[in-house]
Amino acid sequence: MFNDHSMLRYLTAGESHGEAIIGVLEGAPAQLPLTSDDINEHLARRWLGYGRGGRSKIENDKVHIYSGVRFGETLGSPISFRIDNGAYEKDKAGWPEKMAIEGDPPEDMETVTMPRPGHADLAGKQKYEHDDMRPVIDRSSARETAMRVACCSVARRLLNEFGIEVGSHVVRIGDVGFDAPEEWADRRNALIEKGSDGASALYETADQSATRMIDDEMTERCVEHIDQTKKDRDSLGGVYEVVVTGVPPGLGSYVHWDRRLDGQLVQAICSIQAQKAAEVGDGFRNAHRPGSQVHDPIEPREDGAQAYPRRTNHAGGTEGGTTTGMPLVVRGYMKPIPTLIKPLDSVDTATGEPEPTRYERSDITSVPAASTVAEATVAYTVANAFLRKYGGDSVPAIRRHIEADGHGSE
Repeated sequence: MFNDHSMLRYLTAGESHGEAIIGVLEGAPAQLPLTSDDINEHLARRWLGYGRGGRSKIENDKVHIYSGVRFGETLGSPISFRIDNGAYEKDKAGWPEKMAIEGDPPEDMETVTMPRPGHADLAGKQKYEHDDMRPVIDRSSARETAMRVACCSVARRLLNEFGIEVGSHVVRIGDVGFDAPEEWADRRNALIEKGSDGASALYETADQSATRMIDDEMTERCVEHIDQTKKDRDSLGGVYEVVVTGVPPGLGSYVHWDRRLDGQLVQAICSIQAQKAAEVGDGFRNAHRPGSQVHDPIEPREDGAQAYPRRTNHAGGTEGGTTTGMPLVVRGYMKPIPTLIKPLDSVDTATGEPEPTRYERSDITSVPAASTVAEATVAYTVANAFLRKYGGDSVPAIRRHIEADGHGSE
């Protein structure tokens, strides 16, 4: 049922203040219903969240699909996308000249030689030997995640076709938030168990909050915290949770290190700009507990059910790098944004002299936005594991493979 050619793979290209960002996704099976609206919904969600900076007022991300889709269905061939950068023309900062593809740099163009602590500026300059750090800033920017969301939304659409839903919510911003999963688990579980929407109900509820939280009181406290942090000329990180429901048992594998779904999920989260840690299930907290409080008791399987239910889900839906049939739960930990209104100590690489950093437009926090990007990267990871088990060249072929599997075999 599986060969490497059935796997999804995407590439993004473009710079934050260039004309556009580009993406190509290969491996999507044929006959998957897909329209630009399926993608634009999640591109719009990427701009959610209190504490965003000025660029949110400039961009209005809409995807243009160039290939791989005909009459609202995928063809099985590579899908290509474009998203225009609103800042390129609207920002009044001369980006068409500063980021020109051809010609010489403007004579009066300022070069960026002051790296920001915590950003890719200095590491990128040293790696690629740029005299001007602008290329590093523009490519390492979180603007790239817009195209990542576009590409991964196709993977998400594939999962939805088979009843697998992805959602997220924020649990902490800076000093304000919940300390342990037990404090939000009941509310989260009530949302994902409501009706047949699964994790979709989770993200739809979170989207109604200014900070993408599912607790109104905590939302108010976080808004106040963000306002105070802005007055302090500082920035905030935080923690969010991504949940995937409808996942069948048996995705991933324990037989090879690179097939373990736990590792793939953590890599997916930490591949996003500014994400510095991730856990599957109650990973960090479980390290402090005895085994009797960590491992999830197994209960009898009902007739026709795919999976044996677990009384708890501290493991986050995987054991041995393989899905158990319980909801997948993965949390991401985002550092504070490194562009601060308040300058930090740095060094001018052109002179070698110590200098304070300068301020460029930035958010106070973008944890809510990061949670929606994490939904996309997790969907892509789970979709690849799904295709490894059930893959085919078309959606009807995948359905046949699922039926042949028996859905509940030992």
